[in-house]
Amino acid sequence: MSAIPADIDTARQPPMTIPLRHFVVALGLLAAAVGLRVGLAVGVAPGAARLAHVHLLVAGWVCVTIMGAMTQFVPVWSGVDLHSRRLATAQLWAVGVGLVGLAGCFLLGAFALLPVFGAVALLGFWTFAYNIARTLSRLDGFDVTERHFGLAIGALVVVTALGFLLAVDFTRPLFASVGATHGTVRAAHVTLAVFGVVVTTVVGALYQLATMFTQTKLRGVDVWLRRGEEVGYPLGVVALAGGRLVSDPTLARVGGALVALSLLGVATILARRLVESSVNWTPMLARYAIAAVALAGWAVLTLPAWLADPLAGDRLFGAPGADSLFLLGFVGFVVLGTLYHVVPFIVWVHRYSDRLGLEPVPMLDDLYSDRLARLDFGLVLSGVVAVVAHDLAGLTPAAETAGWTLVLIGIAVFAANLLRVIWLHSPQSLVGDAAASAVDSDDGAG
Repeated sequence: MSAIPADIDTARQPPMTIPLRHFVVALGLLAAAVGLRVGLAVGVAPGAARLAHVHLLVAGWVCVTIMGAMTQFVPVWSGVDLHSRRLATAQLWAVGVGLVGLAGCFLLGAFALLPVFGAVALLGFWTFAYNIARTLSRLDGFDVTERHFGLAIGALVVVTALGFLLAVDFTRPLFASVGATHGTVRAAHVTLAVFGVVVTTVVGALYQLATMFTQTKLRGVDVWLRRGEEVGYPLGVVALAGGRLVSDPTLARVGGALVALSLLGVATILARRLVESSVNWTPMLARYAIAAVALAGWAVLTLPAWLADPLAGDRLFGAPGADSLFLLGFVGFVVLGTLYHVVPFIVWVHRYSDRLGLEPVPMLDDLYSDRLARLDFGLVLSGVVAVVAHDLAGLTPAAETAGWTLVLIGIAVFAANLLRVIWLHSPQSLVGDAAASAVDSDDGAG
């Protein structure tokens, strides 16, 4: 059974409507991103569909999921009240409208409207950053997860500012006067977004989740690897992004090496926690195992590629052809696995925790369908293997199309399984009066 740790403070969590709405919106953006990628594979996607796909996948699915998860778990893990529930509700509207608008502009070629929707998305992301930063500021000291979250919030502010400037630059050139180009600013923007925001958050969360749910602790070489990652990874991200911004291959090379070696250490830590675990495997741990293998493979491929040429356009996310291995194999499986715990956990705590001991209540793993979890795992894994094989080994385009189609079907099954949890056990949670709840207890501010 999935563990419900006794040392976390669930009384601090916000109303479940807030994180659940983030997760549902994120799943919708994921379905749109994967569907668009299928369209690209068969050649029917219009306009700048690849840009729309990347924004829906990374800024949409991954970042909106992170927003919901941080809003839920920073108060729970850190034992402080969320600064503002009202802002947590408002941020989702702004980010959702902004990202959907940006994707629409890319697909329709309406580049003149990019700054409008970029500004809306910027407002939403900065609202989220402000809310979490004010929440974290109440702590006397940070643990390893909180330090990673703080760095990710800082990177998010910079990334979204660069993104807005890039949106403006499509129709009104900005960068020539400061010695940069649209391409170099875009490379820095992508580097900070993926490695500074997404991966920093994921790694920080894994230090909590991989130990909590394997019921193990970091020991021996894990501790040294974590210490090296805490110093080397943020320095590497800054150097890699800075080197790409100013077209300095040496600076980018040093940064890339630090990033790849640090993440190889994270893959080692995660694999060791899974191997040493004696608990029964859950959908979450099965997906973490895939993530560990994918991250280690990506790091081994990427280190020599970045040492050779970290500025090449086909090496933004790592070695040529390793984008899907990293984004789907590592980031994707960590997010999918985490959601298989987070969504049932939130529903269980709100619906059943106060009935425990008074009447029979289901356990966490009883809330979702094991059969559907196994089915979506097989579909997504098969699809990712086909896509990665196409990218790295040059399989036929038919293999890529089949792979993305399997991923799309798998995501649909995954979404159905989690929506089923909400529908059967807490159908009012998505339409509950979050606003009233926010007003009642908001802006505890202080």
